Formats: sequence, structure tokens, C-alpha cells
Amino acid sequence: MEKSFHQGNRNRLYDGMKTDSLLVLFSGTELRKTNDEYYPFFTDRNFYYLTGLDSKNFVLLAMKGSDGSVEERIYILPPDPMQERWTGTRIKPQEAEDLSGIRDVRFVDAFSDDFHKLAVCGRYGNLYLDLFRISPQDIDRPAHRFLREVQKEYPFLQVQNANVLIRSLRTIKQPCEIEAIRKAETITRDGIVAMMKASRPGMYEYQYKAEFDRAIGQYGPQGPGFPSIISAGKNNFCIHYYSYKGQAQDGDMVLNDVGAQYDSLMTDVSRGWPCNGRYSDKQRLLYTCALDTSNHMFEIIRPGMKMADVDATIRRYNAEQLKDAGVLDSVDHIATYMWHGGAHHVGYDVHDAVETPEVIGPGMVFCVDVGIYHEEWGIGFRLEDNCLVTEDGCENLSVITPRTIEEIEDTMRKGIR
Repeated sequence: MEKSFHQGNRNRLYDGMKTDSLLVLFSGTELRKTNDEYYPFFTDRNFYYLTGLDSKNFVLLAMKGSDGSVEERIYILPPDPMQERWTGTRIKPQEAEDLSGIRDVRFVDAFSDDFHKLAVCGRYGNLYLDLFRISPQDIDRPAHRFLREVQKEYPFLQVQNANVLIRSLRTIKQPCEIEAIRKAETITRDGIVAMMKASRPGMYEYQYKAEFDRAIGQYGPQGPGFPSIISAGKNNFCIHYYSYKGQAQDGDMVLNDVGAQYDSLMTDVSRGWPCNGRYSDKQRLLYTCALDTSNHMFEIIRPGMKMADVDATIRRYNAEQLKDAGVLDSVDHIATYMWHGGAHHVGYDVHDAVETPEVIGPGMVFCVDVGIYHEEWGIGFRLEDNCLVTEDGCENLSVITPRTIEEIEDTMRKGIR
């Protein structure tokens, strides 16, 4: 993304803040994996959305005055030749300015003293922090640790949750974000097609994953946007499955729920196919129900539709298809075969951290996810595509990935070795 994208995001955030306010956002810290090894660092998505800077231990500080004017600083890691010998070159001040558009670049060692001076100067009454948690049991993030320090040392500051404002900003995708998602869709397609073409009875799940990783790895180092879900046979009945130890037997369905990323924007695409390349009668019946449901949704989604109705309609229409096919006795029993929701937003996170809207509008991107899990028949899969809401309807961004029975079987025939 150009720095103007991140500058615009910050300006929109500042517009939503009260006057006489400070904003402090953290890029995040490493998590120890074992002994002297850390998990690969993943920059906080809100921090990246606002700065374009991808590094641990960075801090964004902004000051909004009584007249509405804003000053901003970015605090980065200082040079450390010995540490950089082990873990790579650190972002330099000029590079940080070029990427973020923030001219006042300082080293992170100065942050505590700088914040103290601002906190006690008497000009600022509010402090915005990103205090989001999925669950009260989540481990503390830097913002939560900083909050405790602020409450102890500067109790006169009124703490505001910046996360509410940022989630609202991220709900509508800008043209450059949509273009990045389109490119990620192309990469994702190539990974899924590689798995389809390589598929054969006896293939292990980790071999499917290797095909996907190899294909998307040709486009750059970012790789999957999230841990790939790739399963076969009975493992398809674990919705979030990551073991990759199973083996596809002749007649088994292969389920994938995967997505590449481009410029940190990601996709979320699912397809289900028979490992031998030919849908059985029962597989064909169930897949047709899912495909008809998905196609129906892409015909009716448009601005003004309630977001809750997207999920409800997917479930209802899928239930009607399964009932008409003689699979389901009553539409009220759809939970027997559909075990999860049918829509979630996609963007910088695979389940994007947005303010879920009551009514959908142009620029929103969310998945249409139709899952069918028939344990008695041993058939489980989902058909998941990414939906871009347009001015007068919607677009299936992942239609480029084979999704009909004919397209999938034809793709797999071309891959038979």
C-alpha cells in the first residue's frame, strides 16, 4: 500500500477522537515458543492498517489538541548491529517515514519519558488505547499492560477504546484493498488448483498442503493468510482441522479452507472435491445443494440487505435444498447438517476485525460459506467464496477458482498422472 493509504486511515481515526486526547498504539511483542525460540512475529493488524510498518515493539503516539490539530510520532527500535546480525536489518528512521508518512520518528527508548511529559502537562484529558479482547481469558497485549501503568500513574486520564473506532474504519474496503484481495484470490486459486490436479487416492493431507504451499510460494514470501485447513474423509467433520496426518481413501471427499495473502490482505476460500476426481451420486447431490445455495446468495446480496439476513438466508435456502433432495426431514433441522455460520468479513484478518454492520453496503467484503456435513454418508465439505458488495449488487471474487462439479472434475482430469 502507498503511504497515503495509511495516512488517510489515521486521519479518519483522528477525526473520530475527542479533542484534548492522546492516542497510543503498539505493534506488538514476540511470544516465546520454547527455550530461546520465539513464534514468528505478526504485527498487530490495526497498527499495520494505520502505519504500514511491520515490526515488533513499535509505538504510534498521536496528540489531538483543543483546536483539532494533530501531531504524531512513531517510535521504532534503535540500531543494534549484533542483534541485527541474528534477526535481520531493522527499519531505519527514513524508511519508517517513507512507509508511514510520519515525519517525527524516534527510538522506542524515548517513549516512556515523552509520554510522561505529555500526560502531566495538563493539556490532555483522554487517552485512546486499542483494548480489544476476544475473551477475558486472553493473554495481556501491550495495550492492556500499559493500561495498568496508566491507571496507577495517571488516573486523571480518561481511557477510551480506540478499537471501536478502528473496527468501524475497517468495515468498508478501499479500492486499493479490493485490488489486493483480487490478487490474493488469483494466488489462492493457483494453490487450490494445484491440489486438485495432484489429487489421487492414497494421498496424505500433508501432501495436499505441500502442493498448496508450493504453488502460492511462487508469488512471494507472505504465504497463507491463516493456517490452512486441509482434510480428507472423516477428518472433514472437524471444522478447524490442522493435523494433516490423514490419508485420502478412494471415494473420500477432500475439504480445503485456505487463503493466500497479498500486501497483507487475505482471502478465505473453500472447495470440496472427491480425491479420485469423480463425484459419487451422494456427493453430487449434496454438493449441488451447496452450490445452488451459494449461487442464490450471489444473486440476491445487495446494499440495504441486513447482515444478519445473509447468514439466515444461507441456512434457510440450504435447508430447503436439502429437504427437496430428500436428505433433510424439516428445514427446522438444518443444524443437523450445517454446523457453522454462513458469513464473516474478510480483509486484514481472515475473520476480519470490523464493526459488524446492521445493513451491508458497497465496499464490504465477506464470505458466503455453505457447509454440509453428513456423517452417516461420510461426506463433509464446504463451499466458501468471497463476496464484494457493489453499488447495485455483489461480485463473487473467488469465482475464478473452480467451483462447479463440471469445472472441478475437468480440472482434476487434466491433472491425472
